[in-house]
Amino acid sequence: MKLKTYSKVLSAMAVSALLLSACSSGGDSKTNGKENAKVDTSAFKTKSSNTKADVSEGIFNYGLVSDTPFEGILNRAFYEGQPDWEVLKFFDESLLGYDDNFIYDQSGAATYKLSNDNKTITLKIKDNVKWHNGDPVTAEDLEYAYEVIGSPKYAGARYDTQMSMVEGMAAYHAGKAKKISGIKITDPHTISITFTEANASMLTGLWATPLPKKYLAGIPVDKIVSSDQIRKKPIGFGPYKVKSIVQGESVTFEANNDYWKGKPKMKGVVLRVVNPQIATASLQKGDLDAVGQLPVEQYDQAKKLKNVEILGTVDLAYSYIGFKMGHYDAKKGVNVMDPNNKFKDKRLRQAMGFALDNKTVGEKLFKGLRFPATTVVPPSFPKYYDKDVKGFTYNKDKAKKLLDEAGYKDTNKDGFREDPNGKEFKLNFASMSGSDISEPLAKFYIQSWKDVGLNVQLLDGRLHEFNSFYDKLKKDDPKVDIYSAAWGTGSDPDPSGIWAKEAPFNYTRWVNDENDKLLKEGISPKAFDESYRTDVYNKWQELIDEEAPVIPTLFRYTLAGFNKRVKGAKMLGGEVDDWYDVSVTSESPEK
Repeated sequence: MKLKTYSKVLSAMAVSALLLSACSSGGDSKTNGKENAKVDTSAFKTKSSNTKADVSEGIFNYGLVSDTPFEGILNRAFYEGQPDWEVLKFFDESLLGYDDNFIYDQSGAATYKLSNDNKTITLKIKDNVKWHNGDPVTAEDLEYAYEVIGSPKYAGARYDTQMSMVEGMAAYHAGKAKKISGIKITDPHTISITFTEANASMLTGLWATPLPKKYLAGIPVDKIVSSDQIRKKPIGFGPYKVKSIVQGESVTFEANNDYWKGKPKMKGVVLRVVNPQIATASLQKGDLDAVGQLPVEQYDQAKKLKNVEILGTVDLAYSYIGFKMGHYDAKKGVNVMDPNNKFKDKRLRQAMGFALDNKTVGEKLFKGLRFPATTVVPPSFPKYYDKDVKGFTYNKDKAKKLLDEAGYKDTNKDGFREDPNGKEFKLNFASMSGSDISEPLAKFYIQSWKDVGLNVQLLDGRLHEFNSFYDKLKKDDPKVDIYSAAWGTGSDPDPSGIWAKEAPFNYTRWVNDENDKLLKEGISPKAFDESYRTDVYNKWQELIDEEAPVIPTLFRYTLAGFNKRVKGAKMLGGEVDDWYDVSVTSESPEK
């Protein structure tokens, strides 16, 4: 299943493409014996082992695994899907670097300094940082990014709780001020950003990605996302620059010889969309040097290849079942719950969670490469992942009891429960395509709910491709009642961008006062105390578990396959950490 990704530092959100593996409607694996054995995930490497000398003029072939075209929103302030992120990461980046714990350090294109009261952060951009068109990256470019995201006409999803805390941003966002008072430029390389109060996510989630102000000059904010400067000729200041694009199919990159770290180690990169069914075969033939998201169902085949090395990490992501409970009011910028929505009784939501056997799915179908998601904070955040939250362990009797208590009973003896008013109760279930087993797995979920007496039907009788699926969620299509999706959380522990009342990415449209209170406490001045912040996020996870606006289903390992001529690849947070360091050590791939 592809992820939606909410990313401020790293991306895994709008959707990491670990594809669903073999699952029959009865829940039985299609493989037996050794082929069905659990994978020893402790043996996964996170760094490529090749130590040979680089080939200076190497061309790297990258496979973007997807059954649909990438959308082509090639800018960090506007993109939403994992496929677009896989293109973006080669040519654009944040000004701030980070360590292995995703905390900002001084290794990036800018250094930073915090004020004594932790309310102001000052960034100083290095002298040799240039956009791909040769213009210098300036403090004005970062200020412009805040102006675009804060604009009342901005239609993207990066205007979040933290962004709204910038001093003067509320007035600017409301159209009452022409400038953001909390942003000050000292010189072309130095900018300070002041918040209304000290912000505990400053060093993990500060927006530090500039927009090329001169390059986008004259384009209205609401037209930027559809402009040629974003769709056809995007620029960044990363190690590679876009040479050409075949929309939705491929991108050719060339080395950015003026990159601030120095000349990249390869001459260029050719990225192309690869159907999930042929991903491993393409590695075997040497057609690809890397598959960034190796389909889980192909692991047994891939691990046998002598010309391929597999790297793997626990992803910053979770899969989930979501319940549609309202709509997004774009004019007011808030989610609104419908008081009469089908899922207003949390016992119904809880019952639908207890009806699902995620442990068996993870072990038998994914060989342990996916495992039950007990909460909505992945274990790749060990500081904040609450291991005491048990989630929804499969318990069909408990599911039935909850439904009985909530008044959902089969009054006409047709095998399906009616609602508490005795009326027919039918739910439309939306799920994404992605691989040959996506549909059987969706049917498995439907059968699981049928086993406890719920009439759930696949929306339109079919799966929906990634872009149209999320379009339905964003636009609150009234035909969608329940859906199966996945979130890549990004590397900032603050979950407000997905869960806050104001968050466009809050696709369930669930609104809860205690939720908003805890989210604000999690980035409050008190949250600079690590134990306090941990306690807040533990309470928040307990709230989500009790209220069940979503049912977490699976955590995941992300696998990436590399030809053995690849050197310098390092996995962090479910993806290659820095493409500048990646090289090849022979003229052609091993076959």
